[in-house]
Amino acid sequence: MNLFDQVFNSDELQSSINDTTHILKLHSAHSNKDLSNLLIQFTNCRLFYDSKIIKDDLWIRNGLIENPRKIFFEEKRQADVQIDLNGLLISPGFIDVQINGGFGRDFTIDANIDECLNEVSKGLLKYGVTAFCPTVISSDSSNYKNLLPKIRDYLNKQKSCKSSKILGLHLEGPFINKEKLGAHDINVLKTLENGLKTLEDIYGMNVNELRKFVSILTLAPELDPSNEVVKKLTDSGIVVSLGHSKANLKQGENAVLSGATFITHLFNAMLPFHHRDPHLIGLLSNFNLESHIFYGVISDGIHTHPSAINIAYKSHPNGLVLVTDAMSAMGLEDGRVHHIGNQAVQIVKDLTTKKRSAYLQGTTTLCGSVATMDDCVRNLISSTECSLVEALRCATEHPAKLLGIYPLNGGSLNYGAKANFTIIDDNINVKATFINGDLAWSCSDWSPLIKCKFIP
Repeated sequence: MNLFDQVFNSDELQSSINDTTHILKLHSAHSNKDLSNLLIQFTNCRLFYDSKIIKDDLWIRNGLIENPRKIFFEEKRQADVQIDLNGLLISPGFIDVQINGGFGRDFTIDANIDECLNEVSKGLLKYGVTAFCPTVISSDSSNYKNLLPKIRDYLNKQKSCKSSKILGLHLEGPFINKEKLGAHDINVLKTLENGLKTLEDIYGMNVNELRKFVSILTLAPELDPSNEVVKKLTDSGIVVSLGHSKANLKQGENAVLSGATFITHLFNAMLPFHHRDPHLIGLLSNFNLESHIFYGVISDGIHTHPSAINIAYKSHPNGLVLVTDAMSAMGLEDGRVHHIGNQAVQIVKDLTTKKRSAYLQGTTTLCGSVATMDDCVRNLISSTECSLVEALRCATEHPAKLLGIYPLNGGSLNYGAKANFTIIDDNINVKATFINGDLAWSCSDWSPLIKCKFIP
C-alpha cells in the first residue's frame, strides 16, 4: 500500500473528519494524488539541518518547509497528517551538476530531447536526486544549433511536477584541450581563436541568450589566455568550470581571479599534481585566491583512487562537490551498447569488486560513469572516513552554493526553503523522495506509520 492509500484509507481519517472544508480539501488531495497542500508533520525522525544531524520534526506545506513555532503560536493548529519515519533521516535532495544521461538516454544525441529529459528527471528520484544539470558534451556546431533551442524551450515550459528539477545545462566543451579530451570527439573540439565571438558562433547563441538556460560551462583556461571569455561568462551569471585542460597553476589562478569557480571532475582529464607545478589541482590549497573554488569529484570507486579523493577532501573539504558524470548506461543492466555523445561505450564489470566501468568501445579510456548519487555519497565516506554529515554536504549544500541557489532553492532544510528532500537510512539507502512537498517516489518496502489529524 502506497503513502496515498495509507493516508486516505485510514480508519482514523474517516472517523476524524467533521468539517466540510476539510472534506473537500482531502477529496481534492486524494483525486489529484497531491499531498503538497496539506500541513504534514514528519515525526520520529532525524534531520540533516545546518551541518548537523538533529532529532526533530519536519513540517511542510504548499511546497515549502514551515517554521513550527509559527504554526504553534500564531496559527495554533496541528498537522493534517503526521508521518512517523521510525528513526529515518531526512536530507535535502541531492544535486548532480554533471550528468550526461541515464536509463538509455543521452542528452547530447537523443533524437527526442523532451522525452529524454522527462525520463531522466523521473528516473533520478529513486537515487535521491531532486535537481540536476543535464550535461551536453563536445559536439559540432550543427548539433548545438539544433539541440540548444529545444532544451531552452523545454526548460521555459518546465512545470513544477513530480520529477527532479533541471537547474540549467552544463556545457562541457567543445573548448577543451585536445590532449586531454577524455571521451570527447577530437574532431569537434574548438579553440577560442576569436574569443567570445567563436563561442557564440559555435553555440549559435549569444551569451545573453545562453545565460537563460545554461548554468555551467567547462573550458580549458589555456585556450582563453586573456580570460576575456571567462570574465564575460561569469559576469553573465554562468558558472565557469576549468577542465579537460593542460593548464599550469598560474593559468588556473588567473582564470579563478577572472571569475571561474569550479573544476570539472578533479584529477580526470588534467595534468597531475607535481611538486614544482601542481597545475589545476593546486587551486584547492591556494590561499592567495580571494575566490572560493569548488571542485567536482566522481566518487564511483573507478575514476578516482580513494587516496586521491582523501587528499583532495582533506585539503579543501568545503569545496568538494560530488558528481556522477553518469552516462546512458546508468540505471540499466549490462549487455547492450551505450553511448556518450556519439561515442560507443562498453560496460565492464569487475568480477572481484562488482563495480561497473564505462570505457570507449575497444579502448581503455574511461568515459563517464554508471554510478548513482547515493553510491557516490557512500563511496566518499569509505574513501575519506568522513562523517555522514560531511558527505551529505558534498551532495547537497556544496552544489547548491556553487550554483547560487542555497539555501532557499536547494541544499537545505531551512524554514522557507523548497520542500525538495529525500528520506534515507544510515546506509544512504533511499526510501522516498519529495518534490515541492509532494511524494514523488518511494521504494516498495517503505511503509511509515500514518496519523491523520485534520483538526479545523
